[in-house]
Amino acid sequence: MTFIQNNFKELLKKIDDIASLYNRNSKNIKLIAVSKNKSVSDIMEIASLGQKSFGENYVQEGIKKIKYIKYFYPNLEWHFIGPLQSNKSRLVAEYFSWCQTIDRIHIAHRLNDQRPTGLLPLNVLIQVNISKEDKKSGIITDNVFKIAKQVISLPKLRLRGLMAIPKLENDYTKQVNEYQKMVIIFNKLKKEFVNIDTLSLGMSNDMQAAIVTGSTMLRIGTKIFGIRNNYKNV
Repeated sequence: MTFIQNNFKELLKKIDDIASLYNRNSKNIKLIAVSKNKSVSDIMEIASLGQKSFGENYVQEGIKKIKYIKYFYPNLEWHFIGPLQSNKSRLVAEYFSWCQTIDRIHIAHRLNDQRPTGLLPLNVLIQVNISKEDKKSGIITDNVFKIAKQVISLPKLRLRGLMAIPKLENDYTKQVNEYQKMVIIFNKLKKEFVNIDTLSLGMSNDMQAAIVTGSTMLRIGTKIFGIRNNYKNV
């Protein structure tokens, strides 16, 4: 077993252990393997073990991987998890199954208009700037329901829930407190709209806090692939 495959198996066990400790079913927590700056061979190492969902931050890098890997693993699910510029929206609409970073309604409209008719609706999450950082993408909490009402009306999009990248914090209690704010908004959203089932919280440094507070989707890269380096073509 390779270094990456061993990391992956250890991570799955850790997720299961944490979930069990806090009376959660790990089957209800979806793992997104964040593969930005990682090679197709790295990705296929864990695809061979059954991992289906992968997250990419950069549109063109992600599409190169999607096009290549589909011949070996045609049923993978690709999530776009980076800031989305208007001039790249068509590519996300055409190649990805999920866009987790909706924070402007005009981006949502572009994705809807550019989603090919033959594909299922694009699953989308509204990104919330829960820590109110000036240089971070995402909307403020007060605007969540306003944008949700508009996104829900777009026929080629399917609003599934919320995503956040809180301020980097090593204190566990502070991590939990920040995520609890997201859980409150998420629960309100579920009461008002159909199909809301996804709360995308938690990365390598705050995974436990995310699981404890109710995350249904983890975005993990470093704990699987190790420290990122420059993107390799193979």
